[in-house]
Amino acid sequence: MSALLWSPEALGQALGASPTQPMRDAVCGVSIDTRSLAAGDIFFAIRGQAIRGQANDGHDYVERAFANGAAAAIVERAQAGQGPQFIVDDSLRALERLGVAGRRRARANIVAVTGSVGKTSAKEMLRVALSKSGRTHASAASYNNHLGVPLTLARMPADAAFGVFEIGMNHAGEITPLVAMVRPAVALTTTIAPVHIEYLGSLENIARAKAEIYSGLAPGGVAIINADAPHADLLAQIAADHGARVQRFGASSVADAQLLDYGPQGEGGLVKARINGAEISFALGAPGLHQAQNALGVLLAALALGADLQQSAAALANFTAPTGRGQKFPLPTRDGDIIVIDESYNANPASMRAALALLGASAPASGGRRIAVIGDMLELGAEGPAMHEALAQDLAAQNIDLLFGAGPLTRSLYDAAPARLRGHWAANAGELQVALIGALRAGDIVMIKGSNGSRMGPVVAALKAHFSRLPASG
Repeated sequence: MSALLWSPEALGQALGASPTQPMRDAVCGVSIDTRSLAAGDIFFAIRGQAIRGQANDGHDYVERAFANGAAAAIVERAQAGQGPQFIVDDSLRALERLGVAGRRRARANIVAVTGSVGKTSAKEMLRVALSKSGRTHASAASYNNHLGVPLTLARMPADAAFGVFEIGMNHAGEITPLVAMVRPAVALTTTIAPVHIEYLGSLENIARAKAEIYSGLAPGGVAIINADAPHADLLAQIAADHGARVQRFGASSVADAQLLDYGPQGEGGLVKARINGAEISFALGAPGLHQAQNALGVLLAALALGADLQQSAAALANFTAPTGRGQKFPLPTRDGDIIVIDESYNANPASMRAALALLGASAPASGGRRIAVIGDMLELGAEGPAMHEALAQDLAAQNIDLLFGAGPLTRSLYDAAPARLRGHWAANAGELQVALIGALRAGDIVMIKGSNGSRMGPVVAALKAHFSRLPASG
């Protein structure tokens, strides 16, 4: 069981309620999902309408929460025959109150990360880098919305030295209330890309929505901006208008952290940069130029939070890409391995180009091919087909050998690609699996990417399941 996170007294004060019966167990964690709840956690029963896209009511799982060892439940209506319960008007608002209380008591130096692409990877880099300088608390997975942000705040230990929070959005106005809870000392913006452009209309509007993160910066805070991103100057101006000190990273000569050189090394890469005038070289545990660029923003953030630069940079050798965001792994065949680059978590034109560049920089074994498996990029609005078609130029530029496509939007790319690259197209990812598995051979490097709604993750799972049944070479 983990260390004490909340005393019953502090919990009751933050929630504005008292338990229906005395609590016997210490509060060691906070949960909204009984599938991951650990003994000693408190369970927030969130009503389904508070969770976008889900119809579940957390009150239906209170009995299961106590069976799994919950210390207490936060509910809107008492559940008969169960353990200690804090009865509140709105469970989600109560979670927010606990998150605000967690932030109020924290001594941690806090950084918040946003951007159209690379938020979760940058957040994980920060967790790795800052942990060398003190106890670091970070968002789990991609907990970056109206549920994930207060949950992460509520889970933050009072004695953490650093806090790392990911903040996302689909529409304008969503970041403002989240960053008001987090109140970071540093805000890192990875880049601006046409993600959710269907809802926001233009890259400028996306930049303005991301720039809401500067509204919550603590006085004297630092805004760290990708100098090479679209509308970087707009971001810098908005940040300055909020009183922030602006620092930039990227390839641009105006960057405070400038990328001088990058090259693959083992399973990752070797980065050479100039940071605040001093040259530094360091190993990065995950491959990709886009990862190297974001690493520079991470190091600027670490410096701004008071961490040691050399220790933080050295720690990045231990960074590995999160699941679905560039992880590489082998699949054994009778004749040798196939290498998979799992980029299946999500996709937009900018991240797709970065993934294709990563594939293009990968060297197949003798006789192997670079194979791109691409699903639809969603939420691009009327320009979606044209944005897919434009990727045909990237296939050629990155020396891709074969294309497999899934989904109606990806058909535009498939038709625009040279005939020699067309492996197979299917209406959806499920229908693509058999053709893809049948085409792969030892030595191939296959990159799989698409928006969450295009269901490319199950393609990765299908490859693992199929090739795990085959005997390895040798």
